[in-house]
Amino acid sequence: MARNVNLDIALTHLLTRKRQTIVAALGVTIGIGMYIFMNSLMAGFSRYARNEIFKMNPHMKIFREDEISVPLDGHSTEGNTMRVLINPAITTTSKSLLDPQRLLENVRQISFITNAMPQVNVDVFYNKGNSQCKGIANGINIAEADAMFNIGSTILSGSLEALQGNLGGIIIGKGIAEKLNLNLGDNLTISSSRGVLKIMKIVGVFSSGNKNTDESKSYVNIAAAQQLAKQGTTYITDIYANTINSNQALEFAQNVQTITPYKVEAWQTTNSDLLSGDVIRDIMNGTVSMTILLIAAFGIYNIMNMTITQKLNDIAILKATGFNGSDIVGIFLRESIFMGILGTVFGLAIGAICISVLSKVYVGGPIGTFPIYFDAKVFFRGAFFGIGLTALAGYLPARKAANIDPVSIFRK
Repeated sequence: MARNVNLDIALTHLLTRKRQTIVAALGVTIGIGMYIFMNSLMAGFSRYARNEIFKMNPHMKIFREDEISVPLDGHSTEGNTMRVLINPAITTTSKSLLDPQRLLENVRQISFITNAMPQVNVDVFYNKGNSQCKGIANGINIAEADAMFNIGSTILSGSLEALQGNLGGIIIGKGIAEKLNLNLGDNLTISSSRGVLKIMKIVGVFSSGNKNTDESKSYVNIAAAQQLAKQGTTYITDIYANTINSNQALEFAQNVQTITPYKVEAWQTTNSDLLSGDVIRDIMNGTVSMTILLIAAFGIYNIMNMTITQKLNDIAILKATGFNGSDIVGIFLRESIFMGILGTVFGLAIGAICISVLSKVYVGGPIGTFPIYFDAKVFFRGAFFGIGLTALAGYLPARKAANIDPVSIFRK
């Protein structure tokens, strides 16, 4: 019964001061709405950036790292001994992995590996008449590469199937085609860093959305890349692998490192600069979002303080008629929680509407629609912070009200 009475009193306070209730709830609404919008926006940009990375890069890659020669330094104290000094230099003469097929099979058998493929990278020049541009040719099995990177979604003209088994075919980036004024079906002269010249037919043009990539990268059959590198059929420079969870790639790479002497590098290491920027943006976003929520909570705190100050006589009467301190805390805590729930519900609705509207806005280019992401975890966190902070903001003044001495109020 006492609880019902406390709830009735709390509702009476809220309804008799509708303007204050609406203002307090509106502050929470704006805070929660902005929190959800900003976090969803950052999540969307991060998701877009990750997708752009994985368009051309695997979760991890295995390659032969350059070795540096060890300098020799004589330490003899004899005066007639000559010191021998050799400047450190790169000693690796070949990028080829030894027995790559066996290593590839071992990698494919690992439980957390979803797919793996070999690749041959060759530095080349693309030539047409007197025009020339530098780039890199990726020798791949096009079916395996498409399964890993969904290359088909980037194709502007031509087809992936035309490259399968075609030693004279090449798929070039949009930037290369524009620089050299090339079209589908044209012939292109390729000269490799090993001095091999090869005339290839353009069977496809792709656009990755990255200007530097589109102006330098091309896909050729893996056997054609081995010819450009003046190597045999066992020549493989990299093994690419995707895992069941890209976020755990660092841990997975350490496990794979135990089965090979070659360098195993996760995508987080390759893109450490980009991830550092994401961390900074997340910190800034979290700081701004929490500041907005704290401002809303302070609004409720001030309103509750004003309410308690204005209702000192009512509080004194309640305590004189048998209401104890916990009842007083319960009354005002219910008021703040109600305002918090009301503001949170509307804030969640506004956040969802913003996400729905912006996700349909077309921004053009390779981005397509606005990169905002609906994440249920963001809504749960928003609701938790919204109700939690407003409850705390109401509890502090409520404790003050519970400690009021009714006798001193009556004397005044």
